[in-house]
Amino acid sequence: MGKKLTALLMCILLAAVLLAGCGGSGTSQSSGQSSEQSSGQGSGEQIFINLATGGTAGTYYPLGGALIEIWNKNIKGMNATAQSTGASVANVNLLKDGKADVIFVQNDIAYYAANGTEMFKDKKYEDIRGLATLYPETIQIVTLENKGINSIEELKGKKVAVGAAGSGAEANARQILEAAGITYNDINAQYLSFAEAANNLKDGNIDAAFLTAGFPTAAVTDIAAQHKIKLIAVDDAFADKLIEKYPFYTKTVIPANTYSGQTEDVKTVSVMSMLAVSSKMDENTAYSLVKTMYDNLDRIKAAHSVGEKIKPETGQEGMSITLHPGAEKYFQEKK
Repeated sequence: MGKKLTALLMCILLAAVLLAGCGGSGTSQSSGQSSEQSSGQGSGEQIFINLATGGTAGTYYPLGGALIEIWNKNIKGMNATAQSTGASVANVNLLKDGKADVIFVQNDIAYYAANGTEMFKDKKYEDIRGLATLYPETIQIVTLENKGINSIEELKGKKVAVGAAGSGAEANARQILEAAGITYNDINAQYLSFAEAANNLKDGNIDAAFLTAGFPTAAVTDIAAQHKIKLIAVDDAFADKLIEKYPFYTKTVIPANTYSGQTEDVKTVSVMSMLAVSSKMDENTAYSLVKTMYDNLDRIKAAHSVGEKIKPETGQEGMSITLHPGAEKYFQEKK
């Protein structure tokens, strides 16, 4: 009888140990958007981050590849992936729908989303938060020299690529054309991605293209490799008129020799690229994302030349929406 009692007690003790072990294991998955989960630092939890970039011929795509490499290598438990998307507007919708955790977005598009204006009229997204501004997104109006187009006004009656439907580039094209007194009724608007615009311009199917990206842009470099290109200038007076109505634009100069055959500086305008997240992302995760990005700028510079312009001291310039508390903590530490 004593042996049976001893065996029974041993079984009860073993069961108690196993139950205690199961109860303390917790989940091994964590979303960057969950306010109840930690950053994974020292916790053994995994953080799954989906980064929404842009088209493969644009600037967001290579930078996104560098970022996920940095985050996966330097943040414990990080499992970050990047996806090619339709860029700014599409990315805001992915963030809003919980299908992305971090997005590349133009500061003007982020502003529209947060305030429910432009393409986000009646679709206000109050939970969007800024991580950091990155570099100027330059509006490059590209044509071929043999097209004989020398000004924005001369785009009337032409076949013009204005960006993918619903994209940030399309909003820029519409606003700039508007400042020149041109509507889509005055042109043959083509809703094309960067790569599609480049191919159609090379093939002579369109007369000009609006491309919004950090320069040099792969799509423009590709065109210039085969044809003599011309960048249509946005002069100071025109820029002043545009900025008066849309204050998120800034004046920019594309230096001579940025592209093959471009022998002179070209004046134009820019918006700012930035990274944004949901307000639901926990503070530690947001802080880690920003810190590790700035701690590994050499990798970002290697991914694209615009990486030279990404610096912590300019990370709040042009911030058009509320900063996430995790990002705010980082920038406060840098002061």
